[in-house]
Amino acid sequence: MRKVYNKISHIKGSLLTVKASHVKLGELANVTRKNGTSTLASVIRIDHDHVTLQAFQDTRGISTGDQVAFLNQQIKAICGDELLGRRFNGAAEPIDGGPQISGHDVEIGQPSFNPVKRVVPHQMVRTNIPMIDLFNCLVKSQKIPIFSQAGEPYNQLLMRLANQTDADIVIIGGMGLRYDDYLEFIDNAERSGSMEKTVMFAHLATDPQVECLLVPDMALAVAEQFAAQGKDVLVLLTDMTAFADAIKEILISMDQIPSNRGYPGSLYSDLAARYEKAVDIDGSGSITIISVTTMPGGDVTHPIPDNTGYITEGQFF
Repeated sequence: MRKVYNKISHIKGSLLTVKASHVKLGELANVTRKNGTSTLASVIRIDHDHVTLQAFQDTRGISTGDQVAFLNQQIKAICGDELLGRRFNGAAEPIDGGPQISGHDVEIGQPSFNPVKRVVPHQMVRTNIPMIDLFNCLVKSQKIPIFSQAGEPYNQLLMRLANQTDADIVIIGGMGLRYDDYLEFIDNAERSGSMEKTVMFAHLATDPQVECLLVPDMALAVAEQFAAQGKDVLVLLTDMTAFADAIKEILISMDQIPSNRGYPGSLYSDLAARYEKAVDIDGSGSITIISVTTMPGGDVTHPIPDNTGYITEGQFF
């Protein structure tokens, strides 16, 4: 049953506050303006009967008298072979002009795979990049970041990995991408012929920050479904610094007390929850994660690379 409220008590940027009851964290809501247009939002904080929502689209034109309808469901990823060769935003909506996907829905942000069903990594993931395969070879279920600095060609390295890997499926999660980088990923996949085994979730720098937080969860939820079908999946994430900055920006806008350099105290667990999705499933497929972490000012002691180094298994520089 939908719960509908006709008063918004506070509007601050993309955050909306409503007095509501019996609402769940992460629940979706539809905010309908007086002119009939609507904006999707997600519950990110509950303080007694004060519910804070993060809007997915522009909040211009929303007034305190607009209608908020809670949908009694959380955002989900859509899975199926139809995803291959397609591109989506952080809310799992197609952005390539193609039709809607008719696959089955799966919850995102679920706990990592059952440790009892994991196997000790022992099989190599070929990248056909000599410096990796010969000196720093990857194994299935490894999670490894590329520590880089702004301006270095880390996205071009990810493109080579996507083109040359022997993984069955490649899933790209782009966060805070410039439009030029987004187009380059597409052009590279089409020219190399790797598009047919690639799924891309892209958050551009101009998109709402809440979508940036969803990209890794979307990519990894889809990867888990393919791995459960016996596929070896390579997940490429860029840039986890943009992901952490999105968390920081949203929490500051909610007036929460920051921790180290403005980042929340939960940064370690926020990163670990994503990286620990890497798995080699007994009798089935695997998920291998390679991510980019740009080091602000080249500082490896910055909270993002520092926390990442404690979670992952080695690093590329």
